[in-house]
Amino acid sequence: MGVLEIRKYGDPVLREAAKDIEEIDGRLASLADVMIETMHAAPGVGLAANQIGVAKRMFVYDAGEGPVAVINPRIVESDGEFVYTEGCLSVPGFSWEITRPDRVHLVGLDLDGNELSIEATEFEGRIFQHEVDHLDGILLVERLDPDQRREARALLRSEFSSRRRDPAGPAPLLEL
Repeated sequence: MGVLEIRKYGDPVLREAAKDIEEIDGRLASLADVMIETMHAAPGVGLAANQIGVAKRMFVYDAGEGPVAVINPRIVESDGEFVYTEGCLSVPGFSWEITRPDRVHLVGLDLDGNELSIEATEFEGRIFQHEVDHLDGILLVERLDPDQRREARALLRSEFSSRRRDPAGPAPLLEL
């Protein structure tokens, strides 16, 4: 399958909540492989399935210890505060200081269907929050304060509406 195109700001799939994955099989493992390849090629540290047009609840990440896929992730606990400049592969060339919880507890499944339970702080915790936001249809712009959000949306509308749009409309969702 190779590297896939990452959907950009303005693509409707980025605003939709992804659906839970019901069946874990070889196709899902293949999807994870292509997502990891796409993430590394971008380059990035996390990628949600809907960022490549697959409306399924899965993300991949690599915080420096090798890539991991997480199926049906949920953050069940968070606390603290961590301010960090954050960017996004779907909003290339832009970044903002965003305040998020410092510590999170993520649960989900691995590619073998085993339960995952991960406590993460700072950078890894931020990756989890960012990717779960994607799967909930939330972009990092929504995490800005109201004044910053207005400015960012105006800037992004200008930037992304000036790029050529496909006359056929947004690309269709990919089937898993």
